[in-house]
Amino acid sequence: MESYPAPARRLVEQMSAAVAADPARGVAFQGAPGANSHRAAIEHFPDGLPLPCFSFEDAIDAVREGRCGHAIIPIENSLHGRVADMHFLLPESGLSIVAEHFLRVRHCLLGREGATVTQAMSHPQAIGQCRMWLRARNITPVAYPDTAGAAAAVVEQGNPAIAAIAPELAAELYGLDVLAQGIEDEDHNTTRFTILARAAREPARDKPVMTTFLFEVKNIPAALYKAMGGFATNGVNMTKLESYQRGGTFAATEFYADIEGAPGDLAVDRALEELRFHTKWVRILGVYQQARPRTLS
Repeated sequence: MESYPAPARRLVEQMSAAVAADPARGVAFQGAPGANSHRAAIEHFPDGLPLPCFSFEDAIDAVREGRCGHAIIPIENSLHGRVADMHFLLPESGLSIVAEHFLRVRHCLLGREGATVTQAMSHPQAIGQCRMWLRARNITPVAYPDTAGAAAAVVEQGNPAIAAIAPELAAELYGLDVLAQGIEDEDHNTTRFTILARAAREPARDKPVMTTFLFEVKNIPAALYKAMGGFATNGVNMTKLESYQRGGTFAATEFYADIEGAPGDLAVDRALEELRFHTKWVRILGVYQQARPRTLS
């Protein structure tokens, strides 16, 4: 808690106490009160108790240690791409993805009415989503661990030339003025969140489902081509495939993938069987209902 700016600490203390009294309803998120992750937690869990955490690791630990029932973690943004290194954090956590949530992100410039703003503090993702708006106004971006925390820091610093890029909720919580609304560079600015829990769940099949998994290819020619063949031949739609390196060998690549469908579906079972044959290992991270349709008509 001591890592938060002073204006945020009182709120963090109150919210933490509420969750400590009823951990099952707790929803851990990264950031100070008023962050976009806070908004997502409120939307997805209307009866939940949001718990601010200073880092993604802290939010995951809150669930793993039983201090919260769930965590809600951003994974990708329509403007700025990958958000959190979940392909590193999630496998080590032992948690499972049990749901997803899409949040329409609307950024505001928060500060003091009448001031000439020369700098804007915010999370690097928010800065990236507003970079053209800032450049057009000669406002220098300053990176900060989260959006709402930046708003609290602006209050703490008391310099009217420094503003924050944050949700309108942060202005309400910290007593700042909304100097500009909707400053994101594109109207479709949306962040996808994953909801994590200690135990995997079997999703209801009244809606389409997703499966998220990791795998590592063998260090041979055409390794990825062979690994993907089973999804093509069995008609399984893959909606996400990201590569990353673990360690310093650069000899083989690991992948994070989303597909439509779930183990138990004949086509998915056949595709995963072929994937296992052509890879070193496969690890299922979660099976959950789609919050937004993936198949285009």
